[in-house]
Amino acid sequence: MTLPFSPARPRRIAFAGTPDDAVPALQALDEGGFEIPVVVTGAPRRRSRRGSDTPSPVAAAAEGLSLPVSHEPADLAGCGADCAVVVAYGQLIGEDLLAVTPMLNLHFSLLPRWRGAAPVERALLAGDDRTGVSLMALEATLDTGPVYWRHEVPVGPADTAAELRQRLAHDGAQRLAESLAGGLGTPQSQSGEPTYARKLTPADRQIDWSQPTALIDRQIRVGGAWTALDGERFIVREANPLADGPDDPPGTLRDDSVATRDGMIRLAVVQPAGRVAIDAQDWLRGARLPSGTRFG
Repeated sequence: MTLPFSPARPRRIAFAGTPDDAVPALQALDEGGFEIPVVVTGAPRRRSRRGSDTPSPVAAAAEGLSLPVSHEPADLAGCGADCAVVVAYGQLIGEDLLAVTPMLNLHFSLLPRWRGAAPVERALLAGDDRTGVSLMALEATLDTGPVYWRHEVPVGPADTAAELRQRLAHDGAQRLAESLAGGLGTPQSQSGEPTYARKLTPADRQIDWSQPTALIDRQIRVGGAWTALDGERFIVREANPLADGPDDPPGTLRDDSVATRDGMIRLAVVQPAGRVAIDAQDWLRGARLPSGTRFG
C-alpha cells in the first residue's frame, strides 16, 4: 500500500539518493528553504584494498550542507517528515515504509518509457530524439506510480550519457523544488506501452563493427564501449562517426578510423588494456599498427 500524498505543499522533506545525479535535487531542496530532517544514502565504499572508505556523493553534499546523514531506509519514515523525495537511491523502498510516509521519486525518463535502472543509457542506445524527467508517486512495483509532471529534454546528435544525466539532474532538480513550493496537484496514471531499461552488461557495451555507424556511435556515447585488439579489451572512450570510407571489412583499421557496416568510426580517445585513456593519435603513433589491422 502506498500512502496518498499530503500536504500539497510540504515543508519538511526527507531525502534519499546516492550518486552524483541525485546531488542537484538535494541542493535545490536546501536552497528552496525546505527543512530536510535526514538524508538517507548508500553506505561508504572502499575504492581499493588499501584505500579508506569513501562517502557517496550525496553523503558528501549533505555533510557540506550540515544535514544529518543516515544509511538506514527506515529513517525516512521515522524523522517526522511530511514526505520523502527519492532520487537514484539504488535500493528498494519497502512497502512498510511506503505505508507510513508519502514518497516521491524523480526518475530520468518520460514514463512509462524506460522504467528501470538505466533509463538514460537505454534512451541513448535506442536513438530516442527526446527524453526527460518524471516526478511520480513511489510505489512498491518498478516505476509504476502516477506521475505529477514530465519535463522533456531533447537528445542532441553528439550528446553523451554523462552529459544527458547532468542536464536531466539539473533540470529535474529545479522543477522539483518549484513544484513542491507551488503545489503538486493531482497525479495522473501512466498511459501507453511501457519499456524497460535494464542495467547495461559488458555484452551491451561490446562493439560489433558489422553494425551501422550510427548505432556504434551511440554505443560509444553511452560510455565504456569496448572491442578486442590482439585478444585484449580495448575501450573506445570518444570517437566521431563518418558517413563514408573505403570498402573495408568491418573492424578494419585504416589510418585513425575503423570500418563499420556503412561507414567509419574515427577514434578520438582510446584506452588500451592496462593503460589510462589516451589521445588516439598519440596511441597510434606509439603502437605503430599496420593499416588493415582488425578490431573485434
